[in-house]
Amino acid sequence: MGEGDSEEEHQMPVGNLVNEISGERFRDWYREREFRRNIEDGKPYFNGPSPVPSPRKHSPGQLLQCHRKIAYRQHNAPAEKPDPAGIFWFGSQFEEDLVLTFLREAVVDNHEYVSNSLWVDFTVQTDTGKIQIKGETDPVIVDSDGEPLLLTEIKTKQSVDNVRSPNRHHRAQAHAYMKGLSEKHNRKVTEAVVLYGSRETLNVKAFHIEFDPWFWRNTVLAWTETHTSYRLDEELPPANPEYGWECSVCSFRDRCGQGNATYESVDSVGLLPLHEYPREEAIRHLESHEDAKLTPTLSDQYPELADRFEVHDWRCERCDKSYPYDSVDWTGDLSEPPLCPSCCNNEVPATLRGDSIPTQGTGGDSRVTE
Repeated sequence: MGEGDSEEEHQMPVGNLVNEISGERFRDWYREREFRRNIEDGKPYFNGPSPVPSPRKHSPGQLLQCHRKIAYRQHNAPAEKPDPAGIFWFGSQFEEDLVLTFLREAVVDNHEYVSNSLWVDFTVQTDTGKIQIKGETDPVIVDSDGEPLLLTEIKTKQSVDNVRSPNRHHRAQAHAYMKGLSEKHNRKVTEAVVLYGSRETLNVKAFHIEFDPWFWRNTVLAWTETHTSYRLDEELPPANPEYGWECSVCSFRDRCGQGNATYESVDSVGLLPLHEYPREEAIRHLESHEDAKLTPTLSDQYPELADRFEVHDWRCERCDKSYPYDSVDWTGDLSEPPLCPSCCNNEVPATLRGDSIPTQGTGGDSRVTE
């Protein structure tokens, strides 16, 4: 600082600081932070869309969930709402900062240790042939040779007050890991603890479970057989969730036909016309599928994406005429689609929408209802 200069002259004006603190700035910072972290961790593939897994490959975390939801997710169908990143972040921090420390400091003795996680990758013979189950466990208590003694499965919920027993799909996940660890280490791993933590109070509830061969064979493997059959037959699974609550929190409600839009059993590819999507979900989907195009709706919502991706034309629902996406004036209000220029003189004008999304392929008799 030169002689006579005041400290205030070298400080950023408060107004500029205020402008730097915004939801948009935080979102961009967090996205870049995760992108850079994946590269630094040697996992750049996490920055792009996930490859479609083999029909015979299953993740423990997906077991006993809605077959259609999992099929949509596996084929990179566009999610209709953002990922609950905050919940994922809290779950990761809860496990790494609290549960791991708790296990190491208050549970194990001098002859036991806690491994952050262990990988399992094994095959099982089923009525549909061999299936593969691959995934990474939560913390595992091991002996001095690193051999597993007790599996833990860590989950977070808004509240644990009404939790009386472990969720069935969490039991299935633990069973897959116990089975995988048993085969990998050539010893029987038959016990696990499913621990739930509250995101509100940090209260926890823990449940001891034992490996149940009947549950493994007749429930878990039966689910994998059914899901594998749908995938091998390139058939969109029915809208028949394993649990009633799945539809209320599903990211594919409108696509599936469970939301307010007039769609029913739509295939995995394509963005729904006259529908909003999170920007990152739209990009991920378009990068995953060469034939997918941006909708006129989204080209208005995210105009910069129209320079990167092809855009569907507007199409009249009545006369079936099409118009380039950038040739139609529109307010951007989804509740008031633009009117068809060719039908505007009719007593009841017709509205425009984006060209129909694909309804054939992996999905069987999927369709869009007008």
